[in-house]
Amino acid sequence: MSKFANDVKELLEYVGGKENIAAVSHCATRMRFVLNDPKKADVKKIDAMKVVKGTFTQAGQFQVIIGNEVPVFYNEFVRYAGIEGVSKEEAKKAARQNMSLLQRLISHLGEIFAPLIPAIVVGGLILGFRNVIGDIKMFENGTKSLTEISQFWAGVHHFLWLIGEAIFFFLPVGITWSISKKMGTTQILGIVLGITLVSPQLLNAYAVATAKEIPVWNFGFAQVKMIGYQAQVIPAMLAGFTLSFFESKLREVVPSYISMIVVPFFALVPTVLIAHTILGPLGWAIGSVISKVVYAGLTSAFGWLFAALFGFTYAPLVITGLHHMTNAIDLQLMSELGGTNLWPMIALSNIAQGSAVLAMIYLNKHDEEEKQVSIPACISCYLGVTEPAMFGINLKYVYPFLAAMIGSSIAAVFSVGTGVMANSIGVGGLPGILSIKPQFMFKFFIAMLIAIIVPFVLTVVFKKNNILVKDNK
Repeated sequence: MSKFANDVKELLEYVGGKENIAAVSHCATRMRFVLNDPKKADVKKIDAMKVVKGTFTQAGQFQVIIGNEVPVFYNEFVRYAGIEGVSKEEAKKAARQNMSLLQRLISHLGEIFAPLIPAIVVGGLILGFRNVIGDIKMFENGTKSLTEISQFWAGVHHFLWLIGEAIFFFLPVGITWSISKKMGTTQILGIVLGITLVSPQLLNAYAVATAKEIPVWNFGFAQVKMIGYQAQVIPAMLAGFTLSFFESKLREVVPSYISMIVVPFFALVPTVLIAHTILGPLGWAIGSVISKVVYAGLTSAFGWLFAALFGFTYAPLVITGLHHMTNAIDLQLMSELGGTNLWPMIALSNIAQGSAVLAMIYLNKHDEEEKQVSIPACISCYLGVTEPAMFGINLKYVYPFLAAMIGSSIAAVFSVGTGVMANSIGVGGLPGILSIKPQFMFKFFIAMLIAIIVPFVLTVVFKKNNILVKDNK
């Protein structure tokens, strides 16, 4: 008898049977169902299963948190149900039948940036480390940095810029590649398009304002400015989608026996021309407006209100999937301002959710069954993975979720009020401090303490005073 024989039988029944499953896949900890009729799923019974650590619906998929043993559970489930599993990408495509237009747009945005996050996190850590050894005057009575007294560390500082530059200056290459991959078009064309936006032949985007003369391509009857779009997000996105549109439309009309020659040429060349004449300048203008509006909102007299609202609502945004939009805004802020004051609030929100779970561990310290779920959830949340904590504990009991939202809001107000800036997107939990600019690390540390203490205390107070407390046993 298989390990999860009874569990897979129950889960199949509770999701509405085999006929209600349009697609099923799994990720690191969750079963992902695309249901023909989501209303047929008996969520209460599924949540009551011992093997289940929580459920939620996101991006058109009904997701069941199993934990690290999900690959074994998944294999037994599809074998018992007599259905064929699909990849996560195929499941995402199937899930769009249950999504609104806005949800589809957000889903696409999230899928574009998700493959880029590991590189951006690494880049942020590298920039932070370079700042520590190169900018902070820690030696000789606070007059010299580590790189000024050590040739070795000066070499390290210089060498690491090779990686940092590759990640951030040439980010458009990653974006156009990711769009091509996501849209199912030729990925190498996406890479080539990205390179044409950051080529060394072009005037560096950061030098445009101070350049005495901007080089041009002279076509006789018209001239096109040779400006690069290093670190620019929106120009790369506009160009990437244009290339995918041209290629997909051409493949519909061009005969297959000449498509290898015709399609790449007539998709790539017009896109590059349009990118440098229309899409690049337009995208740059849009990106500048977005970054200036967000930065102005966070640094104005009402910045505390913006921070309070963002800190309070970020966790609910995660539930809806709308939080994926913040990646593009963060990257735009980084290109315009050399850092982001938005991302630190995201890290604080994750810490706050983990702290609420920590309080639940304290409140249920004699409940061994509850600790099997809450302790791993708390650890993963503090390390940046919030789903087990949010969906397995906090949303299940409600009051710890509210406590975390309040704590996140207060910590965000402190972070914005003290001008905390991050080098880039980083690991969204306690390790997030490594991505903060060195001069703001102590202030962010105080914000972290707020995000730990306030949710913990509020969760205990809510429980002791029976505020929003319901019986989930």
